Amino acid sequence: MKRLLRGSVLSVVFWTTIALVFALPQLGQNNNLHKVLISALVQWWSWGILVPGILALDHILPFSAQRIVPRLIAHLFLGPFVTVVYGYVETALKALFGIGAWSRLFGTSVITKAIQEMFWSMLVYCLIVGVWEAYLYHQRYVSAELQMERLQRNFSEARLNALRMQLDPHFLFNALNTVSSQVEREPKLARKMIEHLGDLLRLSLSSQGVHEISLAEELAFLDHYLAIQKIRFGDALKIEMRIAPDVKDALVPSLFIQPLVENAIRHGISKRARGGSIILNAQRIQERLVIQVLDDGVGLPSGWSFEDHKGVGLSVTRERIAGLYPGDTSQFDVRRRSEGGTEVYLSFPLHLRKEADDGLTS
Repeated sequence: MKRLLRGSVLSVVFWTTIALVFALPQLGQNNNLHKVLISALVQWWSWGILVPGILALDHILPFSAQRIVPRLIAHLFLGPFVTVVYGYVETALKALFGIGAWSRLFGTSVITKAIQEMFWSMLVYCLIVGVWEAYLYHQRYVSAELQMERLQRNFSEARLNALRMQLDPHFLFNALNTVSSQVEREPKLARKMIEHLGDLLRLSLSSQGVHEISLAEELAFLDHYLAIQKIRFGDALKIEMRIAPDVKDALVPSLFIQPLVENAIRHGISKRARGGSIILNAQRIQERLVIQVLDDGVGLPSGWSFEDHKGVGLSVTRERIAGLYPGDTSQFDVRRRSEGGTEVYLSFPLHLRKEADDGLTS
């Protein structure tokens, strides 16, 4: 009801404005200002009254919106009949406002005048139909755009979920393999590993379907994984965290640092008898979050390239980041360190959890 009332008010305002625009040139040439204004208002209000009927005619045409030529021909046939109806509506309004006689409705003068003013009336009729068709075309275009965006968003969501489903079994298999290697040799340590593994499973399940979490939550997940690896390697594995305080609330892809650290341990540190160290850097550079996983292990083999030697952990993580931050807004690189070892470098737009929450509540 409110929508109908608002539309009616806007219609009256619109057609009144049109009437005043056309009446202004005559105001200085005619002493009867009242009659000039009423005549102009009656003329354009009559079209305003007919608009719903014109739109209804357009709606019931037996042609789809894409068949423009048949619709145009149909309106060219309907237009003359509508202009005759317009003549009767205008005559009735003139009689209602006291500037015309009711008796004119029962003669042939209305039809005669409608034929005489057919060109002008058809022009107005075609303008009304043209504006309406343009509006419908715009609505269809916007609707198609929204539908395409929704499909793309659903596709991206499904792709990210599929990538995450690849990552979970990969991670669990490697973690279980690590635990099983200690069961017979160190049962007590194996039990501690299982406790940490249980916490990892709980955190992994709680983040199912969530593509972004805070960096602090991601690091809490990583701590349990590192605890398992520390039990396995002992003092041979050194971990250094360099996390800037202002990025702990930054939103990051869930479960994305662990595969990078795991890759550094498996392919860098574990192949050295004396072990090694891993440094995790996270800092804000302008409006971007930069994360580095550095190790001093054996480094990349000769002729290594990401496309030829990528594993599940690295490839899935790279695809997830590219999916979450499309349009070349992210950077993922694996390269040799000049001092030995490997560096995994990531950079993507910085979004803080507090800002995201404020956006949801505003």
